[in-house]
Amino acid sequence: TELMIQAKYFGNSLLLNSAMQPDLTVSRTYSGPICLQDPLDKELMTESSLFNPLSDIKVKVQSSFMVSLGVSERAEYHGKNHSRTFPHGNNHSFSTMHPRNKTPYIQNLSSLPTRTELRTTGVFGHLGGRLVMPNTGVSLLIPHGAIPEENSWEIYMSINQGEPSVQSDGSEVLLSPEVTCGPPDMIVTTPFALTIPHCADVSSEHWNIHLKKRTQQGKWEEVMSVEDESTSCYCLLDPFACHVLLDSFGTYALTGEPITDCAVKQLKVAVFGCMSCNSLDYNLRVYCVDNTPCAFQEVVSDERHQGGQLLEEPKLLHFKGNTFSLQISVLDIPPFLWRIKPFTACQEVPFSRVWCSNRQPLHCAFSLERYTPTTTQLSCKICIRQLKGHEQILQVQTSILESERETITFFAQEDSTFPAQTGPKAFKIPYSIRQRICATFDTPNAKGKDWQMLAQKNSINRNLSYFATQSSPSAVILNLWEARHQHDGDLDSLACALEEIGRTHTKLSNISESQLDEADFNYSRQNGL
Repeated sequence: TELMIQAKYFGNSLLLNSAMQPDLTVSRTYSGPICLQDPLDKELMTESSLFNPLSDIKVKVQSSFMVSLGVSERAEYHGKNHSRTFPHGNNHSFSTMHPRNKTPYIQNLSSLPTRTELRTTGVFGHLGGRLVMPNTGVSLLIPHGAIPEENSWEIYMSINQGEPSVQSDGSEVLLSPEVTCGPPDMIVTTPFALTIPHCADVSSEHWNIHLKKRTQQGKWEEVMSVEDESTSCYCLLDPFACHVLLDSFGTYALTGEPITDCAVKQLKVAVFGCMSCNSLDYNLRVYCVDNTPCAFQEVVSDERHQGGQLLEEPKLLHFKGNTFSLQISVLDIPPFLWRIKPFTACQEVPFSRVWCSNRQPLHCAFSLERYTPTTTQLSCKICIRQLKGHEQILQVQTSILESERETITFFAQEDSTFPAQTGPKAFKIPYSIRQRICATFDTPNAKGKDWQMLAQKNSINRNLSYFATQSSPSAVILNLWEARHQHDGDLDSLACALEEIGRTHTKLSNISESQLDEADFNYSRQNGL
């Protein structure tokens, strides 16, 4: 059960007392002030009396020391844990699970939209909101105040599912879907945030990645390199998605130029089979596609129309730009029960076909045959490996009878049934807290406690000149935080960043460790801890 206590503020932390050690075995809820600068004050955290408590804020500390904030008189903003889902934040990885443990994490293919449904719309006003393209990783954040008061706009997003219109130059490849948002003539007063998934492995410096926009004449022009300094646009590249701050709608895409042979594209590998088998023959289809939700959804849609069934959890393959081909093999077929037809046990795909796999889904088919109709179980391994590169194994263990087969598929994200969210519930940060943060950090401060430190503590370390041109740099930083953390279950990262700023200020204020310890001791005694 949760223990409710009243907290007092001692001036050494923005959110929680930084010296207080959490009990990692108990979940408690603390009702106390979020201590941020009063809008009328110009100096940050010089005296604790400068801060007015926000009595309507709940701070929840769980066993993992996660912090989430909520306004008590409205719906609480405590998020849910999206474990074992895809896409989930910035970690779109898969793990092999025992067949008996797969059931809790599955969803039927019939619930996923078809290709023609990759378009969504929503009506937004001054309060802003979020538009999500279900199961694609594509989303659009319209900040509060971006649309003038008493106005409303019908905003749409779509994804090009046909032949890509981006014309690659030389070694340049398409790393993301082509995303269109509109209407194109809409004017916003605050930059909106567009999230586009990509398949580049950005853990190393082997790519030169560009954001491109299609002109009205149908040509593609470079907006900026992701690493450029620009005051007209901002790109933040996360491991599986790029978050772009823009002030004009249109069609955008990410392209990449490999700098070295060690540049890596992340591929998703999956194996499908027939729903039922009315003869002795049985086909396996192995797909290798760019690791974006959009690309995999296209495969799912195609397979659904031809009666296909996913036979194993998809996995990630790191495919290097080293010109070596890809080999796909079927191994460990049960003898005397199954046989593979001649010349199909191993297939090799040229490097260029895999490297530019965004043109159309890449797949190989394998033909198997049962010796007798009484054989109803199939067990084998699918080996996918790049020569002199990475390898993945898909373990197939399934029934060829539809009535006995487990349903295994990609798990759609939980917000797929709510593509358009408007107003306060679309944002993780309650508006009252957002206002206090902006009032605190937009004002230049002699001790460096301004929006630049807010950006730094939220892992925004480059192209800060873009934020300097905004009327409220802190608000735009928070918009970017909202875009990056749309699938997070709490406000832990932001709370920790603010708490760290509070600890840094405490050191600059020359408050001794003994004073901190004494304050924390009194705090604990007064609250019965």
